[in-house]
Amino acid sequence: MIKRVGVVGAGTMGNGIAQVFAQTGFEVVVQDVAQPALDRARAAIEKSLAKFVEKGKLDAASRDAALGRLTFTASLDGFASVDYVVEAAFEERETKRALFAKLDQLARPGVMLTSNTSSISITTLAAATRRPDLVLGMHFMNPVPLMTLVELVRGQATSAESMATATALCGQLGKTPVEAADYPGFIANRILMPMINEAVFAVMEGVGTPEAIDTVMKLGMNHPMGPLTLADFIGLDVCLAILEVLHEGLGDPKYRPCPLLRRMVAAGHLGRKSGKGFYPY
Repeated sequence: MIKRVGVVGAGTMGNGIAQVFAQTGFEVVVQDVAQPALDRARAAIEKSLAKFVEKGKLDAASRDAALGRLTFTASLDGFASVDYVVEAAFEERETKRALFAKLDQLARPGVMLTSNTSSISITTLAAATRRPDLVLGMHFMNPVPLMTLVELVRGQATSAESMATATALCGQLGKTPVEAADYPGFIANRILMPMINEAVFAVMEGVGTPEAIDTVMKLGMNHPMGPLTLADFIGLDVCLAILEVLHEGLGDPKYRPCPLLRRMVAAGHLGRKSGKGFYPY
């Protein structure tokens, strides 16, 4: 039975995933190597839960109970006692492979190791472990407490039992699971990132301003936000990393990241997280 969950990474996705598990009644260990990241994660979760209380979606007692189920740590040692792991570290293949190799050594036999990766091969991550049948992708959407979709990605060796466990867990979390095959970008980013990339090309080529492009997509295509606003929200560095995986994995020039996107990331203009992207924040 899954009672205690380990979340690796205290960034935007990690703290959102931790919050959802804690709200649902699971004990959660949140690990990050940087103490400031852990402090920011705790503050972000407290703020998010406070909003739920203000809107009447959560009572104060449930908020306090959820916060009480959270443990923040800079060490992975506590993962020796968890029943399920979700990795939400930076979107870089070798970083994740090294993490999976370490988690494989720490976690008890039979414990599933899942990744929130939005594009990297689950089969590649599973190959770094001795339990590839227990490894799968569990790609939450941002913001995790509000978005109901979870992409479940089956690696080459992922067992049917592991997929069934993750599917049932999504139900407990109030999420809707959708299975995707282990191809670069899976379903969501295979479709989304080329659109964002094309929007960046349109800015670079002077086809339209960011405001014009976003307005066309919102009013003409009924999108809730334009692709450039969304790119800033996701993080331009994350968008670039995903596009690199798509370009390398699929080999099609249409996935080549726009030079403007590369320049912006190199300049530290990463979107909301840095205060500047296609828009100022």
